[in-house]
Amino acid sequence: MATLRLVGRRLLSSVPLLFVVSALTFVLVSLVPGDPARTLVGQHATATQYAAVRAQLGLDRPLVSQYGHWLAGAARGDLGASLFSGESVTSMLDSRLPVTLSLILAGTLVSGVLGLGLGLLSARRGGRLVRTVDGLALLGLGVPAFWFALVLILLFAVRLRWFPVTGYVPLTEDPGQWLRSLVLPVASLALGGVAVIAKQTRDAVLDAMGRDFVRVMTANGFSTRSITYRHVLRNAALPLVTVLGVVLVSLLAGTVFVETVFAMPGLGGLIQQATVEHDIPVIQGAVLYVSVLVVLVNLVVDLAYGRLDPRVRAA
Repeated sequence: MATLRLVGRRLLSSVPLLFVVSALTFVLVSLVPGDPARTLVGQHATATQYAAVRAQLGLDRPLVSQYGHWLAGAARGDLGASLFSGESVTSMLDSRLPVTLSLILAGTLVSGVLGLGLGLLSARRGGRLVRTVDGLALLGLGVPAFWFALVLILLFAVRLRWFPVTGYVPLTEDPGQWLRSLVLPVASLALGGVAVIAKQTRDAVLDAMGRDFVRVMTANGFSTRSITYRHVLRNAALPLVTVLGVVLVSLLAGTVFVETVFAMPGLGGLIQQATVEHDIPVIQGAVLYVSVLVVLVNLVVDLAYGRLDPRVRAA
């Protein structure tokens, strides 16, 4: 029951957030230089033709009226149509969502498993592994994902020909090729996440291993393996869950660049294209989808907190 109340509170509190984000996005997009009506009619169209297209697209109305029209449609589940293709925005986003979800879920999984393993090993063994984790953290935080993606393409796609240079194969079409098409993009995305989680894991585990309960359990004959995996990791889990949530959200931003480099038909590439074309309905819809994903990630993190620490669930 407490979990249901927590979910209800978080979902209700996300409604004003989504409203503010959508309103700010609408205002900011309107300030970006560019005119979709001029792009559609071309530079040689007459003033009458230009005005007719603006009226057809609804761009001649005040900004508040345009936003109100979009908001009313969004409340009914209608995100409008692209100004350029006329295709339903919902259909465009739904067809690209699986690509982005594949990237961020696989990137989070790789970041979590490798980061947790490296952090745990460096905390237990120290020495060279500590310096390796520090070096990896420096590399992961300092190297942009798109630059690392270009290096991976040059090495593993162009020279060794192990993976495709670009493109995406749906899971339902060929699971093996789907996995091959994700290896390099996920590796590009996960580098920073692995570094951050490894450092956080090492610090959290070292902090937990210095507490009194570990000394008491050691004195009572508990094995190091049992103490580490059954008790220390549980105490170190709360900050790790926080970092994992932050990493997942940061991967959403990283997909914009990675999808562009690997020519993948995901939300990131669609946002980049819509921004260049000043396609306001597509940008609004994509931002709404991304905002909902962020809300869901935060909700999962809150539920994980409640699972790990009952005091959070009762608060």
